[in-house]
Amino acid sequence: MSTSSVSKGCFVFKPNKVVVTSTPNSGKRYKLCQDLWDQIKTDTESLQDELNRSILDSLLDFTRKCSSTRQHGDWASQMRASEIPTAALVLGVNVPDHDMTFQSLSELLQQLVTPHVASLQAKECGGMKGLRVFFLRKKEPEQTSTETHKSMHCSLGILCDWYKSKTRKSSTGTPGKKRSSPVKDELQQPPVVVIFKDLEAFNHRVLQDFILICSRYIERLPLMFIFGIATSPSTIQNMLPHSVSSLLCIELFQSLSCTQHLATVIDKLVLTSHFPFKLNGKVMQVLISIFLYHDFSVRNFIKGVQLALLEHFHSQPLSVLCCKKKEALANVMELSQRDLERIRQLPSFRRYTEKQDAQEKVNLMTDDTHLKEVCRKLIKDLRKYHKNYYPVLRCLHTLTSSLPRYPLGKQIRELHLICLEKTVWETEEYQSAMKLLRMLAKDELIASIQRCCGTLKPVKSKKMMNALIQMEEILTKIKQLDGNITSPVKSLSQKKTDLFQLQKTLLEMNETRRTKKLSPFETVRNEALELIDGLVKSHLSPPEAQTLYEVCYYTSSATVRRHLNATPRTSIQAALSNPYHYLQNESLKTEDGSVSNAAPDICIAYKLHLECGRLINLYDWLEAYATVASAAEGNDPDSDTFGKVDEVKHARFIQAVSELEFLGFIKSTKQKTDHVARLTWGGC
Repeated sequence: MSTSSVSKGCFVFKPNKVVVTSTPNSGKRYKLCQDLWDQIKTDTESLQDELNRSILDSLLDFTRKCSSTRQHGDWASQMRASEIPTAALVLGVNVPDHDMTFQSLSELLQQLVTPHVASLQAKECGGMKGLRVFFLRKKEPEQTSTETHKSMHCSLGILCDWYKSKTRKSSTGTPGKKRSSPVKDELQQPPVVVIFKDLEAFNHRVLQDFILICSRYIERLPLMFIFGIATSPSTIQNMLPHSVSSLLCIELFQSLSCTQHLATVIDKLVLTSHFPFKLNGKVMQVLISIFLYHDFSVRNFIKGVQLALLEHFHSQPLSVLCCKKKEALANVMELSQRDLERIRQLPSFRRYTEKQDAQEKVNLMTDDTHLKEVCRKLIKDLRKYHKNYYPVLRCLHTLTSSLPRYPLGKQIRELHLICLEKTVWETEEYQSAMKLLRMLAKDELIASIQRCCGTLKPVKSKKMMNALIQMEEILTKIKQLDGNITSPVKSLSQKKTDLFQLQKTLLEMNETRRTKKLSPFETVRNEALELIDGLVKSHLSPPEAQTLYEVCYYTSSATVRRHLNATPRTSIQAALSNPYHYLQNESLKTEDGSVSNAAPDICIAYKLHLECGRLINLYDWLEAYATVASAAEGNDPDSDTFGKVDEVKHARFIQAVSELEFLGFIKSTKQKTDHVARLTWGGC
């Protein structure tokens, strides 16, 4: 397939035939995936609202207070005549998350304080005219297209007259008609709130001029600013001179940090048995690394979880069992013969089969009905594993997160990653943590066990309820002991200590324990730690040790990294070297890695440029291109016109070369006027 257009544009190559593969349970998998996707979206949105509730309530109180001061007090004396109430909202560097916060803030302001809210972004307001136009256009959400057109030609003076007429209508009302907005009943003169979403990105001079102009109308128009700040409050001083910043009455508001937000999201979304879909350690590590080293965006972290969810249900036919317990047990009985064969091929199930006796092995491999019954039991066991895993994980974290140097991590996600990838009780970090726990004083041990009991109380599992009863009995024994026993750990945690000093103290404690008879407190303390150690060994084994873990755990970290950590150059080179990969057109398919002569012009030019050295002769390149293009057009190779350069081929070649230059593969050079320099070598 070739193109004959000489104009700039995007050429679309439609595949001749699209083959859609489906399995008997593909519709059910799609439904399950959609339900879990919606659940993630709903849970994260409600969690976002909950986390932002405090800061949003503070902002609402600030706007109400400023509006009330203007209406019921001496505005000139209270706000010193020309000061504009300004809220400096520090949101952090996780810029992708800011949109959701500002959307919630704008909606709440319009519902509870004022209908006049304008949200501005720097990309919309490159100059003073653009800033004024977008502000006036967004001053009221119910504007008609005619009013929007007029607002492009009005000024703040006309806006003041418009506001005065609007507030007069609000105060008088319409006879025989009830007021529809509670805002109008509460405030006869609601403020006009202007939200600058990304303050750092605004042009300094434009922002200064806008504030100076607005300050002259503050007595006629109750303006209020909200600055969205990603870095630090000092940004205002850096952007605005004192003559401008003195016109603002600034109050600082600090939102929850993105790391705290992520910890809450992981705790509510990932570390729960109520959500059947799971991520293995490597995938979790990829998502957390992208968060910590790229954008600090919780929103992008959630998108990564959703991507893994989509990939899991698309690539794993047995994901039909990744759902709630009752539904999963019902789906087991509906598995096809092919699905049962897939189960028999799972690595975890093959390990399970090898542990059975000879007759059971035969039944599992040949009897489909028996296999379904066994799978139902294994699904129940997997659910029990998750139901007990997370309470014990939290219990262990409450014990170790306050120890010196955090041997098992300060955040629960660090401990979770260790448990996902290793047998935690065999690690040096766990052994070190248990040694430190054996040095706890009486008060410290009581506080730690009480926190553990708090994590186990909400769990309805029988094993966790028995563990809770045992812990409470041990707690009673410790409280009945007389006196308080101090601990070296307390003194170590109260001052700076190095690793050598910590190891020395632990060795001394070990030597003392060998030669000294245990006191009643030490006996009870060891009993408590043995109980914790038993819970860890019983319930914190890695997921890979569980049979049928593949049905609910997504394990392809490379796929997640490839999708989220985009590599544009690799994608571009793949598209240019093998256009069939993206276009799926059979005429573009080749066996030896070469590019078909029916490929787009830029692909042909790219392939030819790979055969050249550092400098490329444009005329030789054009002749080679013309030869390939003539073959694509079906011309007779023996004819005199075959491979000749005409105006159309010349124009198409120039277009292809220009596109390669734009993509950064070549550049013009002064060494030779009829040559271009090649910029890339080798593949990615």
